[in-house]
Amino acid sequence: MDASKILAKLENRTPRVMGEQHYRQSAVLLPLTSIQNETHILFEVRAMHMRSQPGDVCFPGGRIDPQDPSPKHAAIRETTEELGISAKNIEGLTPLDYIVNDSGRIIYPFVGTLLQSETIVPNEAEVAEVFTVPLDFFLETEPEIYKVRVHVTPEDNFPFDRIVGGKDYKWSANHINEIFYQYNGKVIWGLTARILTHFLQLIRK
Repeated sequence: MDASKILAKLENRTPRVMGEQHYRQSAVLLPLTSIQNETHILFEVRAMHMRSQPGDVCFPGGRIDPQDPSPKHAAIRETTEELGISAKNIEGLTPLDYIVNDSGRIIYPFVGTLLQSETIVPNEAEVAEVFTVPLDFFLETEPEIYKVRVHVTPEDNFPFDRIVGGKDYKWSANHINEIFYQYNGKVIWGLTARILTHFLQLIRK
């Protein structure tokens, strides 16, 4: 195959995340709601019997199922399931930047408005409680940031004999900034804090 045929095969292709079919894909919603004419952000506390991250603060969301037409639909579906509300009570979904992380996940965050938040009935199978925080609190509060070092650890059968340096190869080390917010005894950190901080950066511009 000559170069012109190769390029013709590729020229109209839309780039995607390489190997995305091997990633776990999720969608989450950063929900805005109005309380006494003030904009708040709604959070969930994960049920303590959940296998993954029990008791952590998070946004509504979860895995994108094969029947979901898009990440946006998955975010709506997960939010309605977890909060016990109608999809009609979710308005203005707008995508934020998506995340590809080292644990093999692609996360598609959205921001939108929850109407009639007083009608929320959390799904006890997944949600221990919900709470809100005034948006102004986050706009006026700097988070705490701590660094976590990520190490590369090859498996025992890794073919060191095939690479220059062998077992003395200098793997690149990486540092992750872990962001923490605290409000009325609730700790917001991890992926939730990362999405929140990204959102705050966008609206401050």
